[in-house]
Amino acid sequence: MTDKPATDDVRDQLPPVSTAAEVTRFAGTATQAAAGVGRFLLSSAGQLRHGRLPGKRDVAHQIRLTFENLGPTYVKLGQLIASSPGVFTKELSDEFESLLDRVPPAPADDVHRILESEFGKPASEVFATFDDEPIASASIAQVHTATLKSGEEVVVKVQRPGIAGRLSPDVAILERVAGLAEISEYGRMLSARHVVEDFADGLNAELDFRNEAKTMEEWFDCLQPGPFGDRVRVPKVYHDLTTQRVMTMERIYATRIDDARAVRAAGHDGEALCRNLLLSLLDSAFHGGLFHGDLHAGNVLVDADGKLVLLDFGIVGRFNARTRRILRQLVVDLIVKQDYEAAGRGIFLLGAVHKPGSTVKGGEDLKKATMPLSTTEMGAMSYTDLGRQLAAVAKAHDARLPRELVLVGKQLLYVEKYMKLLAPRWKAISDREIYGYMAGIMKEAERDRRADRRAGNGPAAGTE
Repeated sequence: MTDKPATDDVRDQLPPVSTAAEVTRFAGTATQAAAGVGRFLLSSAGQLRHGRLPGKRDVAHQIRLTFENLGPTYVKLGQLIASSPGVFTKELSDEFESLLDRVPPAPADDVHRILESEFGKPASEVFATFDDEPIASASIAQVHTATLKSGEEVVVKVQRPGIAGRLSPDVAILERVAGLAEISEYGRMLSARHVVEDFADGLNAELDFRNEAKTMEEWFDCLQPGPFGDRVRVPKVYHDLTTQRVMTMERIYATRIDDARAVRAAGHDGEALCRNLLLSLLDSAFHGGLFHGDLHAGNVLVDADGKLVLLDFGIVGRFNARTRRILRQLVVDLIVKQDYEAAGRGIFLLGAVHKPGSTVKGGEDLKKATMPLSTTEMGAMSYTDLGRQLAAVAKAHDARLPRELVLVGKQLLYVEKYMKLLAPRWKAISDREIYGYMAGIMKEAERDRRADRRAGNGPAAGTE
């Protein structure tokens, strides 16, 4: 269904895990979780003594501390919570924002050891200046500012020491948990085991920064033939100063997209920013076949000219030609034509439905679940309720979402947050430019159908 990253030098970065290591890590995870519960109970007891009940923010704070103490794997999972207030509570989302790029950094001495190991000489011989205090620190790496000997300002992304060995036992545990999760209908719908497999594959690619550098440039290039290429940018990569564990890029001064006050103070149009982010996501997925798979707020910035700056291409999604054709038709059937029976057939072609049944009944169920998309303002839409409705449809038809569709869904949750922050009254579906883009997708879908009929093939049978 999907293509693997087009890199020849990808090798497994996550080392094998022994049973003893997995058991040890599981015990440590359970201990940290129990410690988190203990901290919450102690905190609650103290508040009760002062006549105050623990609130949602107290609970969220203890959960965030537990995730942070559990280490980088759980920090990455926490990033989804931070950018998905439509699914998780506002208290959780607000609390977890610190995990996007404010994780406690590695010691400066460890950073310098990695730099010297990768470059073969000390940082002082590579850079004119290097700031030991990182400007961002996340689960896999941290980012430092520096100046090249030639005078250019750069940022240097340095992998955390020993990170691969720390991630491997967690991934093994998550694989076992995912197997248990698929006992439930919701776990089967999300293809929990496949999600964890993709998570592990993504980590393997993410742990070699040369893959990220290539992918970032590939994504930017895939948008250039279309109308949205001049609305986005990525940092220039200095390939001679980029290795498996270090990546050097130009420094771009920009504002995080979720800093609504700063974005408005700079005079940027919130609707335009959300429109450009959504269109670049759609166009890269539908036409380029490659989309950014981690659009949390730390990775989406706005520069002085109002261009979107996308960072951190360690996680991306890929669609092959056949899948792109099916998806184009599915979106047209679902959103433009509102032909829910045809949309049901498209989902079947994606291999997402495993329980044979009436496409008419499936279409009726899809209609009930998706009609709010075309009639509700972004600020008033409850994605939690919509998610419950779609889960009910999936349960009725034993639907398992393809892995890359789950990743796309995650990005749409991120985009939803920025819409609610910057353009709460904006109706994306009725936006003139987005409507025009979807009209173009509809023409392509009809052209594909005519080509299939002439060739005597079934729907969306083409491949690259």
